[in-house]
Amino acid sequence: MALISEAIVQQLKSAAVKVAGLLRPEVEEDARIFQKGLMLYRQGLVHHQKLMANSIWATVQDVTPARIYISLEDPEDSSCTCPAQGFCRHRMAAFMHSYSQADSVSDWVEEWRKPAKEMNIASQLGLQRAKDLIKTGGTLAYDYDCWIDSFKNTFREIMNSYGKPTPYVISNLVQAYLRKVEASAPFKKEWKELYDLIGSIEAFHLLSELSEELGYSGETIERYYGYVFDSLTDKIELTAEEMSLLSLPFDFDPFIEKIAANTSRLVEHSGMFDFERIHLYRILWTSMLKKTVWRDAERERLEKFGEGKRLFAEEIALAHHYFLTKRDKETLEIVKRNGRPALPCLFYWLDELPRAREWSRMGSYADLLVQQIRVYLADTDDYYAGRVFVKHSVKAVSLYCRETGKLDLLERLMNQSLPYSFVEYESFLFEKGDYEKWSELYTYANFDALELPNDKIKIVQKENPAVLLPILHHATDMFISQKNRASYRQAVRLLKKLRTIYKKLKRVGEWEMFFEKLLTRTKRLRAFHEECARSKLIEVQED
Repeated sequence: MALISEAIVQQLKSAAVKVAGLLRPEVEEDARIFQKGLMLYRQGLVHHQKLMANSIWATVQDVTPARIYISLEDPEDSSCTCPAQGFCRHRMAAFMHSYSQADSVSDWVEEWRKPAKEMNIASQLGLQRAKDLIKTGGTLAYDYDCWIDSFKNTFREIMNSYGKPTPYVISNLVQAYLRKVEASAPFKKEWKELYDLIGSIEAFHLLSELSEELGYSGETIERYYGYVFDSLTDKIELTAEEMSLLSLPFDFDPFIEKIAANTSRLVEHSGMFDFERIHLYRILWTSMLKKTVWRDAERERLEKFGEGKRLFAEEIALAHHYFLTKRDKETLEIVKRNGRPALPCLFYWLDELPRAREWSRMGSYADLLVQQIRVYLADTDDYYAGRVFVKHSVKAVSLYCRETGKLDLLERLMNQSLPYSFVEYESFLFEKGDYEKWSELYTYANFDALELPNDKIKIVQKENPAVLLPILHHATDMFISQKNRASYRQAVRLLKKLRTIYKKLKRVGEWEMFFEKLLTRTKRLRAFHEECARSKLIEVQED
């Protein structure tokens, strides 16, 4: 195990948790990536590995050599020259090679595989229990309360079939529950859809309640079965939207009224699933619960609590009812009143308004996001969380700004969001042709020299070479400071670019003065001077 600093050891261990979270052992393709990455690593095919400034750089000798970059702060923000999408086998091999300097790769891989073994056992138990329930069950009466009781009993019996379920197995047990719901649904298509919808909504409630009972941390839930909440929500949204387009039987009204009444369960208490419950609440009231009488009754119920007496989720629920009636000023007042936690709630409305092409309404929502984002990010201590929030923000506002021609608002958003918005802002400025700001952005970001985009450097060198000078000077200094032969070669490559640009700008005197001072400053770095001589830089200087 190579000697590396304790700080880098901790960075690698922290990154290992994030890398493991990117791939799921129960997914065949993910398991294959892990296995192939392990093989490449064990065969010693990882070369030229560099650990520097929160990142890994390496080459993996596969059929075609692949060059890899991995951010330790956000491994998802990585790249590989192979055509694969996502975290590929080359990135996995490079990470394992680096991680081996901090801890045991075998132990890490075994820990990652462990949930898959438990999940397989749980899946078999849950499936068998679901089959038993199907054999003993039958078609239920068309009664909402009867259905709810059946869903609760089925959920409990399947979950209890495994004792106290570990976080690894919960997703499999939920799938067993959903299979049972599907198997016990009414035969008529329209009733079957309603039954599945109510069963999925109840599963969402029961899963959130179970999670709070078991006391698993938010991080554990997110890693092992957080996606189940997303899957249930997506399923509910799709079914609700499909049903909203149909002419439903009058017999459905009592059921849908009960769904409307029971949405209060989603917002009547605080917990770790506030955002997920609020999101489902808004989906139901947007897509399915459209009768004015239902919406008015729910809004009045929430208003009766009075300001300062509503829970956070109830505040956002009320804001949503104002949104549905186009009372945007009142919606945004609630967001302002609730401060930082409420700002992410803007995304749902910013996604809804473009569907109706209500650009005039959208402006006030986009303005508030831009006004508040710097303060929001100032209290963010997790770079990855800040990065995700900014990506959502830019996506939410981009369509509005491009549709209305207000690109200055989009630029202000990205400027206010630095450093989290670097990727989007860099691309925006380059596409706009604002190369001076583009250059300033790189200087501001204190970039890693290896991250310089060569394709863009070539374009700017033709269009506006002067703006490259500070970038190339900074990158050259970074390479020289690493004090190894490979970095000296990189520095010399950039020095040749600098010389070319100074000549093109007819500022040869400045180049000669700079290079002379550089040689004096680095006179003890014999290897660097040898690389300069090999590339004819020193000979040119002496001429």
